[in-house]
Amino acid sequence: MTDYAIGDIQGCYRGLREILDAVDFDPAVDRLIATGDLVNRGPDSLDTLRFCRDLGPRFKTVLGNHDLHLLAIAHGVRKPTRYDTLDALLAAPDRELLLDWLQRQPLLLDIGDYTLVHAGIPPQWSLSQAHALAAEVSEVLCSARAGEYFEGMYGNQPERWSESLRGVERWRCITNYLTRMRRCSSAGRLEFDEAAAQSHVLDPATDCAGWFVHPARKTRHRAIVFGHWAALEGEHGGEYHFPLDTGYVWGGRLRLMNLTDRSYVHLAQD
Repeated sequence: MTDYAIGDIQGCYRGLREILDAVDFDPAVDRLIATGDLVNRGPDSLDTLRFCRDLGPRFKTVLGNHDLHLLAIAHGVRKPTRYDTLDALLAAPDRELLLDWLQRQPLLLDIGDYTLVHAGIPPQWSLSQAHALAAEVSEVLCSARAGEYFEGMYGNQPERWSESLRGVERWRCITNYLTRMRRCSSAGRLEFDEAAAQSHVLDPATDCAGWFVHPARKTRHRAIVFGHWAALEGEHGGEYHFPLDTGYVWGGRLRLMNLTDRSYVHLAQD
């Protein structure tokens, strides 16, 4: 059995099938684990979601920001933007089955020696704390309060975690760390500046860098596999962090990682 981790698919169903064929993926014995953002921006979110769900226990994923955005639209608390490519999925006869399955996926997932997350884990959280807080959001998503969660999900505040946070602000902060974070300070203050997010390098003036750069982060000795940050182009990985979003939907490559030997397979756009 081989566990393969894949970066942001974003509705690129054809590319997903091609890269799985390239490694002779066999769902009878192998597993596919995704770093989130299964849908949106690409042309085939419906086929992608159907394929992933139909793999049953041979597929696992964490939720990404685009997955949560789809769910917010489906709950009627957000309108699609002109950049979204979700119409076929939202109109599908099996949409409720697919969306219910998606909404039950976690925000953080351990696979053997690895932890998978869409964006990252902030420096001030231990792995056990990250799991506990991710589970808080998952519990809300699987409850009658899910609509309340989606109503309050959007926004950049609070910019830093505090145990005193409650309700939607607490859920939003947890969600932003796990599904939207790229850069933050050593104390976990989030930075959402798009220009700054082109680089992971530390800015001494703000103490902000790629979340994985800070040397004292509490998960620095845990292997973390993540997506979300296409601007990294899959570079700047290390012994304990593995960036898998190589910007396939934007004309880059799709990256598949063998979790046994840490080798990569890439698929370029036609």
